[in-house]
Amino acid sequence: MRCTIVPPHMLERVVHDAEDPALRDIARRTLALSAALRTERRTLPVEPPSPTEDFVPNRTIADAQNQEVLPGETVRGEGAPATGDTIVDQAYDWLGVTFDFFEAAYRRNSIDAAGLPMISTVHYGRDYDNAFWNGDQMVYGDGDGVLFNAFTGPLDVTGHELVHGITQYTANLEYYSQSGALNESVSDVFGALIKQWHLGHTADQADWLIGEGLLAEGVNGKALRSMKEPGTAYDDPRLGKDPQPGHMDDYVDTYRDNGGVHINSGIPNRAFYLASVAIGGNAWEKAGRVWYDTLTGGTIKTDEDFAGFAAATIAVATGLYGADAAETRAVQQAWAGVGVQA
Repeated sequence: MRCTIVPPHMLERVVHDAEDPALRDIARRTLALSAALRTERRTLPVEPPSPTEDFVPNRTIADAQNQEVLPGETVRGEGAPATGDTIVDQAYDWLGVTFDFFEAAYRRNSIDAAGLPMISTVHYGRDYDNAFWNGDQMVYGDGDGVLFNAFTGPLDVTGHELVHGITQYTANLEYYSQSGALNESVSDVFGALIKQWHLGHTADQADWLIGEGLLAEGVNGKALRSMKEPGTAYDDPRLGKDPQPGHMDDYVDTYRDNGGVHINSGIPNRAFYLASVAIGGNAWEKAGRVWYDTLTGGTIKTDEDFAGFAAATIAVATGLYGADAAETRAVQQAWAGVGVQA
């Protein structure tokens, strides 16, 4: 499974509508490379490794030196001092924050719960406008500097992509249609929570943006996605308008983007936002716990749809807090608020 942070529809718009031929070429190359990567498949063990609790991170940062090679030359290992390359050191730091978050919030030891080494490759390709999880590691492009800044910048980009790895080792949601949109949404949920935890923001203080700071100066937009208000993250003549719906009434039926996985994820994203603000406080503590236990609990199917996932979160909330608890009502009302009937 190859999951990219920038959805193909943004890059396709650049290919067709950007006046700058250099930007069109960069977008075309990024799309072609991402598509080629998605044709590869990695077979996981039938059974994930047994959880461990040593909680010692094992980070490696490699430099592709603007080539399309993985992993590249190792430039920083666990415990080594900063290199002075901002991209390398951001990647190292954000792996650490993500590791620390899952330990502190859910007692999870790395991506596979058993201390999996965390590897990131930076400076991948030339002006590559994306970042992705390839089934084994993180990979970051430097961006083109006109539409996209370096992909190591926003913490939630790293968090989002690493959570694709956690999904891979747990629910293994198929990357197509509604299960694929749930796969994307779960990554947005925990990417946002990692950022909130790092900043100490409560649900009502958080910006609920994914990729804030990634869009370059001069782009009319604030992020790749908004969990609070899907469809409002950007509106730029080169990138198009954010197409995400926030309600099932506006669900997009499409064959593109694996059945709209980056588009329709706005619906479960908004459901999580609604549940979090209704519960209040730190979103990772209660709403996040419900979503984490749902993802890792072994009760949802690999091809789960929105209704099945919603029902599973309500069941988890009931088990944690009780059928009549405010937290359970908040989860129920959140799904109803986006038109998903559990």
